[in-house]
Amino acid sequence: MIKLIISLLIVTSCSGAAERSDETTGQPEATEAIITGADQVESYVPYLMGKRVGMVINQTSIIGDQLSVDSLLALGVDIKAIFGPEHGFRQNASNGAAVGDEIDPQTGIPIVSLYGKNRKPSQTQMEALDVMVFDVQDVGCRFYTYINTLADIMEACAEYGKKLVILDRPNPNGFVDGPVLDMQFKSGIGKFPIPVAHGMTMGEFARMLNGEGWLANGIQCDINVIPIKNYTHDLYYELPVPPSPNLNTQASIILYPSLCLFEGTIISQGRGTYMPFTVLGAPALKGQYDFSFKPVSIPGMSEAPLHQGKMCYGIDLRDYDIKRLHASGRINLQWMLEFYKAFPEKERFFDSSQSPAMGRIEALIGNNVFKKQVMDGLSEEEIRKSWEPGLSDYKEMRKQYLLYK
Repeated sequence: MIKLIISLLIVTSCSGAAERSDETTGQPEATEAIITGADQVESYVPYLMGKRVGMVINQTSIIGDQLSVDSLLALGVDIKAIFGPEHGFRQNASNGAAVGDEIDPQTGIPIVSLYGKNRKPSQTQMEALDVMVFDVQDVGCRFYTYINTLADIMEACAEYGKKLVILDRPNPNGFVDGPVLDMQFKSGIGKFPIPVAHGMTMGEFARMLNGEGWLANGIQCDINVIPIKNYTHDLYYELPVPPSPNLNTQASIILYPSLCLFEGTIISQGRGTYMPFTVLGAPALKGQYDFSFKPVSIPGMSEAPLHQGKMCYGIDLRDYDIKRLHASGRINLQWMLEFYKAFPEKERFFDSSQSPAMGRIEALIGNNVFKKQVMDGLSEEEIRKSWEPGLSDYKEMRKQYLLYK
């Protein structure tokens, strides 16, 4: 019976759409079917049978078009606990909001928050398990917190002698770009010496965490990565499920590595609208731009956004050619340079003391020179030169952990 159900899941599972883009034109050359680690149930379900299983999952954790927890329960997998990262298991919490423990009403399984009072499972919780499964969709940026959750889970598994099975998923921003984090600016949105766009899947990043000794005290986690089939880092991949409330469209996901840097500025990135990370603007730019939007409080997305209740003027990137941006393999710095030049009160542009909704640009970009470079009027290429040799050194180090070309 179990073999029959597995066969049905394999047949009905949906592979994400992927397109390989030409680096010059940005137009797709070919279409390939991608099969995620989670969809390959025959590769890991037999190992889980008869074991007490914990799962680090959220709404992106699907087998076909069904939540993986429901599929695995149907196969007879004994799931003892669900561990939810930022935004919660069912994506009902805003960015940065603490998430509490609860019981999942659909399954009755306890949900343990990893984005509240605890960032990793306790000894009691780990001792109640035989194996942990990690299946969360990442977007390939240093400041996206799911890689921190992965590290915390790996440390907990290593400390209590539990194996970690990672069901790998594509990185929609699979390129490498940006300055490597200067560790004096280590924070909750930057814990490891990696560039802004790290170019790794979760499975590959786990290998790097082990290989570089980045877990606490250099501890090593016993991992088993279920690799993606038919995937390479240059493929344009459309996510079947939004990875978080403010990355709710494919455009926002592809623009995120470039636009999230604006969280360290007075410029709104659209939080407090239903089009976050696809627009840029500020009230002080009235008369310089025709496009406008007004951030408001939206529960579950952004309760207290920057410039709440004020009309912001700027640019609309919802129709921007995101495939060309993806194919370029680069963060777009021109928007940052343009908005700094246009903003009338230059001393306010990077001043994070103006609002709790603003972050520090040093933490986001990962160094203390970028702000001065922008203020001094350096060109994009001049700024990029300052990222060397760190960026090239990272790319070379990264090669030994890659599972995909």
